[in-house]
Amino acid sequence: MTIAPTVPGIPDGQIVELRVEVPPGQVIKYDLAALASAFEITDPGRIAVETDGSRTALVTIYPSNPLAVMPPPSEADMLMDAYGRIVVGRYHNGRPARRKLFDPRTGSAVRALTFGTTGAGKSRTVQYVLACEKRNGIVSWYGDLKGGQSAPEAKGQVDWLATSQEEVILMLRAAVAVAQQSRQPRYAAMGRNAFVLGDPDPLLSVRIDEANRLLEKGAPYREEATYLVKELGRTGRSVGIGEELDAQASHLEELGGSDTLRAMLKEGEVTLLRWSSSMMRQLVADGLLPAGTQLMPIPKSLKPRVLRSQFADGADDDDDVCDTQGTAYLLSGPHPASMMRHFRIGSILPMPGLDPEILALYGPGDPATLEEASLEAAGEAYAARGTEAMAALCEAVREDQQKQTAKTQATKGGRGAALLADRIRVVLADSDDPLSPDEITLLVNADGGPEVRVGSVRNALGVLADSGDVVRAARGLYEIAR
Repeated sequence: MTIAPTVPGIPDGQIVELRVEVPPGQVIKYDLAALASAFEITDPGRIAVETDGSRTALVTIYPSNPLAVMPPPSEADMLMDAYGRIVVGRYHNGRPARRKLFDPRTGSAVRALTFGTTGAGKSRTVQYVLACEKRNGIVSWYGDLKGGQSAPEAKGQVDWLATSQEEVILMLRAAVAVAQQSRQPRYAAMGRNAFVLGDPDPLLSVRIDEANRLLEKGAPYREEATYLVKELGRTGRSVGIGEELDAQASHLEELGGSDTLRAMLKEGEVTLLRWSSSMMRQLVADGLLPAGTQLMPIPKSLKPRVLRSQFADGADDDDDVCDTQGTAYLLSGPHPASMMRHFRIGSILPMPGLDPEILALYGPGDPATLEEASLEAAGEAYAARGTEAMAALCEAVREDQQKQTAKTQATKGGRGAALLADRIRVVLADSDDPLSPDEITLLVNADGGPEVRVGSVRNALGVLADSGDVVRAARGLYEIAR
């Protein structure tokens, strides 16, 4: 699309909207910098472009950046509507930007992902959603893998706050147990195949912040954590247990590298804050964005770039303040290519301690807790949350992991049978369908480890099947024992 530079100027204070189409058989594309140049606009933030992914686009030109200033949320914004949605901010055109906490039409809890680079506003976004969960009677289990620093105000405002990888593993184990050992059999006895909000159990949300620290390559609990996240995704939705991963990851390999995880994210609530170019390529490649989707990059600062001569007087030496925190795209919403910005959450300037504005968001009263019928399934880890007894449980997890690591390393110098068995377990755990030895061999050889032959894989599968770790699903097909 080309716009001649002779287009009449835009009257001061007015908003102009242009509807643009390309001929049938073509797909509309645009260059934001060229558009700004054509209209003689120095601030690209004044232009918003949204396409239908085909022939049509809406180009809106504002007198100033419409997302420069955002208000705090109201109490009404924080309460779920009839469709299980809360209002998280505003689009560039002032319309409310919503995301789901629950889907009452399908009776499903929500799976969600929030991406964002450092300083993009991810922690404030997480705080807001946690506060909304509390106000809506949702049980929040929150793992803050920044040692509790990402959202310090959440302490005492959520049902379970975990601040170490070991405690997050215990939290995930408890959540899977609640889903599979408590709610599934109780709901089956009721003849219920979906979740009914508040009858008889509360909605449960399990959130892992800085999830890349738990799921990236080399992380000590990566294999188990990936398995538990997947299990919760498979079984939690219909029994009212949702999950969210919040991460700075630039590649999905940093989030477990699981095909199942990718599929989960395609169906979930995905929020993209300021990103890196590699992250955008991966989102398109993994199908989280349709091929050809164009998103205007979110800059670090709203301040327009101005060229100044070295001979000019009064050169502007103001700090280049990073003031686009909270600006994002709701990729799972009705307007995935339309830029929005989250409400202003908390005080503008850093606080020496807990932020009183964020604490006020959570509102009065205690957070919702797990139903009594699931306490036995949640186990001693849930009972020990927030107490000194948790330290001993975490130490036991750490010791078990160290023993397993030592055992694996001890076998690396021999035939490598134990190491190959571990690699096969990971491949089968990541697959929704049974696999043949040839398929397993291809996937094992793609994991970055030493190359193996199909004969070695067949031998290892026989040992794993005899031990009960692997099940022969059909002739020549294997799956992980569940």
